[in-house]
Amino acid sequence: MPSLFEPRLVNDPFGDPALYVEFRDERRSLLFDLGDLSVLPPRQLLRLSHVFVTHAHMDHFSGFDHLLRVVLGRKASLVLFGGPDFVAQVEHKLRAYTWNVVHRYEVELVIDVCEIGLDRRGRWSRFSSRTGFARDAGACFELPDDVLHEEATFRVRGRFVDHGIPCLAYVIEEKAQVRVATDRLAALGVTTGPWLRELKHAVLTGAPGDTPIQVQWRDRQGEHAMERQIAELRHLILDVVAGRRIGYVTDLRYTDANIETLTHLLADVDLLFIESVFLEEDQAHAARKNHLTARQAGDIARRVGARAIVPFHYSPRYARRSAELIAEAWAAWSGSSV
Repeated sequence: MPSLFEPRLVNDPFGDPALYVEFRDERRSLLFDLGDLSVLPPRQLLRLSHVFVTHAHMDHFSGFDHLLRVVLGRKASLVLFGGPDFVAQVEHKLRAYTWNVVHRYEVELVIDVCEIGLDRRGRWSRFSSRTGFARDAGACFELPDDVLHEEATFRVRGRFVDHGIPCLAYVIEEKAQVRVATDRLAALGVTTGPWLRELKHAVLTGAPGDTPIQVQWRDRQGEHAMERQIAELRHLILDVVAGRRIGYVTDLRYTDANIETLTHLLADVDLLFIESVFLEEDQAHAARKNHLTARQAGDIARRVGARAIVPFHYSPRYARRSAELIAEAWAAWSGSSV
């Protein structure tokens, strides 16, 4: 069954960390980390609604400037999440530029920034192009069950791991998947489109049967539209099953405390993107750098019960040895020997 999400690494495993998560049937995406984003075309950057940053090391945050340049004057809003001091870090980037004409742009850009504290409290600040991106401090809030952001169909949760500094590990959780009978769609004479997403949301949230849905679609004959009630369309839904969970973990030490944190956050995750920076033969160097070896990454994936893993964030010292990193991570994850 197709998932709500289509995740993919922005760069190759030796490049800056960044995970682009696209929504099926929607012109919308999420981004985890802000490393080098130059390979993403503007149309994909303009689809971003929320960005979740692990920490503000340059290879995870330098892409903010590129993103800002693309969306400025073209996009109305963007939401950023990060750890301690994140609001100040975003503010310093914005204050590095001169904004004497930006208030005239037809499209106002509002950047909402959420800073997550070690006390598991969040606080909001807002930056608007209308005011030259002056900081407007907002409210503080509690983080129940590690939930940073939640909508009708998904949530994003996060916990801190130790990288010598606090670093956020994330999991994006699809609340449920709705199976649609494609043959019944054909019998109704319609095709997929945003209306189907609306129907799924309505079914998942228990909307009344008389709730109207605007069914709009396009085929070879052109564009079509009709209005139907949920009760008339419910037969298109075959089943509702548990949703998919995707973990994103990068920049951390191999410690019992970190493993325990990830076990709580990522238990039985369907797909885990996890850093595998060094080979096990360089374990001492990995410890000094506060990073994982590929074997350690695979071991963590096995311990949390990940059903699939994608290793990434390789050290450039292994430019011709990427196969060894993959083999080492997968062997530890599967419990076999390399």
